[in-house]
Amino acid sequence: MTKNTHDADVAFIRALAELLNENDLTQLQVKRDYAEDDSLNVRVSRKPPQQIVAPQQQMQAAPALMAAPAAAAATAPEPQAADPASDPGAVTSPMVGTVYMQGEPGAPPFISVGTKVAEGDTLLIVEAMKTMNHIPSPRAGTVKRILVDDGAAVEFGAPLVILE
Repeated sequence: MTKNTHDADVAFIRALAELLNENDLTQLQVKRDYAEDDSLNVRVSRKPPQQIVAPQQQMQAAPALMAAPAAAAATAPEPQAADPASDPGAVTSPMVGTVYMQGEPGAPPFISVGTKVAEGDTLLIVEAMKTMNHIPSPRAGTVKRILVDDGAAVEFGAPLVILE
């Protein structure tokens, strides 16, 4: 690898890190193919900021939680499915980008809840670095849930759709 390629790769990685921070993302992964046996595979990640609760606030909150466990149980919402990404029918994003539900503005969306899809049908598009990437259905099924909105930013591995 030449010095120029190395310098370009370092600049590329720095640009990815800036993109990560500017868009408040936790992880970004990109693969660049230069030649048949020469490529660059980069994953840039950071830990999300942890919320710090002052000890005084923890002490005040504890008695309130102990005093009304029955009331909390009565008002608790019905449990939702745990993590949508752990659902066996979840289709996850293969990259960081912006979701588009239709091929062009004004066109009908590729899918809606209840749509039957065949393996390989386009579910949606994830635009990354000005490239429109059609996300195919990994198997035949029915769209049970759509977990993203048109125009929303998604991270690598984020659940997009749940197929039944």
